[in-house]
Amino acid sequence: MSVQSEKVKTLTQLREKARLGGGEKRIESQHQKGKYTARERIAMLLDEGSFEEFDMFVTHRCTNFGIDKQVFLGDGVVTGYGTIDGRLVYVYAQDFTVFGGALSETLALKICKVMDQAMKVGAPVIGINDSGGARIQEGINALAGYAEIFQRNILASGVIPQISAIFGPCAGGAVYSPALTDFNIMTKGTSYMFLTGPKVVKTVTGEDVTQEQLGGASIHSTKSGVAHFAVDTEEEGLTLVRKLLSFLPQNNLEEPPLYPCNDPIDRLDDALNEIIPDNPNKPYDMYEVIGTIIDNGEFLEVHKNFAANIIVGFARFNGISVGIVANQPKVLAGVLDINASRKAARFVRFCDAFNIPLVTLIDVPGFLPGTGQEYGGVILHGAKLLYAYGEATVPKIAVTLRKSYGGAYCVMSSKHLRGDINYAWPSAEIAVMGPAGAIEVLYAKEAATAPDPQAFTAEKEKEYKDAFANPYNAAKYGYIDDVIEPRNTRFRIIRSLLQLATKKLANPAKKHDNLPL
Repeated sequence: MSVQSEKVKTLTQLREKARLGGGEKRIESQHQKGKYTARERIAMLLDEGSFEEFDMFVTHRCTNFGIDKQVFLGDGVVTGYGTIDGRLVYVYAQDFTVFGGALSETLALKICKVMDQAMKVGAPVIGINDSGGARIQEGINALAGYAEIFQRNILASGVIPQISAIFGPCAGGAVYSPALTDFNIMTKGTSYMFLTGPKVVKTVTGEDVTQEQLGGASIHSTKSGVAHFAVDTEEEGLTLVRKLLSFLPQNNLEEPPLYPCNDPIDRLDDALNEIIPDNPNKPYDMYEVIGTIIDNGEFLEVHKNFAANIIVGFARFNGISVGIVANQPKVLAGVLDINASRKAARFVRFCDAFNIPLVTLIDVPGFLPGTGQEYGGVILHGAKLLYAYGEATVPKIAVTLRKSYGGAYCVMSSKHLRGDINYAWPSAEIAVMGPAGAIEVLYAKEAATAPDPQAFTAEKEKEYKDAFANPYNAAKYGYIDDVIEPRNTRFRIIRSLLQLATKKLANPAKKHDNLPL
């Protein structure tokens, strides 16, 4: 055998060793927990045969506590690039079979390298998290590694899409990288995120809590809003990443991909003409409206189980990727509260950062009253949504279906926040408040002294409704561009998107904004 052949043989052996990570036993242990290995996850995520790996031969350089006797090629993370549906993406997957995926200085450098490269070429980054936290033997160097990653998450924010898949533990400082990215996906039963674990919680507060109760997928997708998606399996999570990316551009300087559309632009649905109940206090399901007007009923909802009184997600109109924000009358009458405002504001800002037009479907009676909301800072949180819409320069199309009252009218993509096209259905009621509340304020004394207070109030409510609780008063001032037939909504939205395709709008030059956090 020639010297060259010997060297090639050595290379092949080293590659095989690196691909084993922490070894067969630990791979088996990972499988027994219902989890895949880092390389298996990458293979499922990317187009077949497209993965190109970086830094396969990197090892840690720590000597503390005898860790120098344990050295693994790759050092606990698999990094590189590949394609998803033929489009370039960068990826890193923490390898739990090597030191429990614990972060070392060199592991962090590997992650930083792919993030830097992704920024340079303008391609999304997908991080698969499965790690026991910082590698304690490395001390401050491990913490420095985390902070280096966070700095890159911050600089990449709004420049390239960043997606985090949490497929195992993610605790302590490690949680801040996913928190800084655009979307978090968690697996039910096998993943968790928290800053301090159950033992520390017990010591400090005396509270008994399990890992699942403290930071499982169900908690973060329903109560905290930290997770945008909760999935049953890793396969489902990785398929979701691929689907999510299909709606997004490669970076902030590109447009989202345009898909061929076989759903007729002028498709009418007569059911929409009947969907709004005669009783203004009766709910209907906004999902039915969304599913009817978008291409082929395909809607990728974000934050589905968090703040369900508002719906956000991605869809297409005539193949054009859009972000949909819609009040949900079936939940809390579609009222805006702290969590709904936070959820929608974040989504609006993401869409604006990545050139995705916004379609807003409005049926909002106002903001949720009460001390719980006021003490929790609903004013500031509501202002976030207001700010997000006002700041956004992407095409903004809004349709008011029924109620749009008070401050909530202003907040929900109104003409005054630079809404491009604002439509209303004939059933729309656009006013400072509902008829009953308005008459109570305007005619309280007269109603009390009237011979028949009930008849007097009913008459005045009708007067108010005829004058204000309709779309024509707003249309009279040009605040509504047109009152449209409900069944024609799809066609009118698509025509608006095509008209706005060349929209150019820039905000004043500034170092950065100071939105109400």
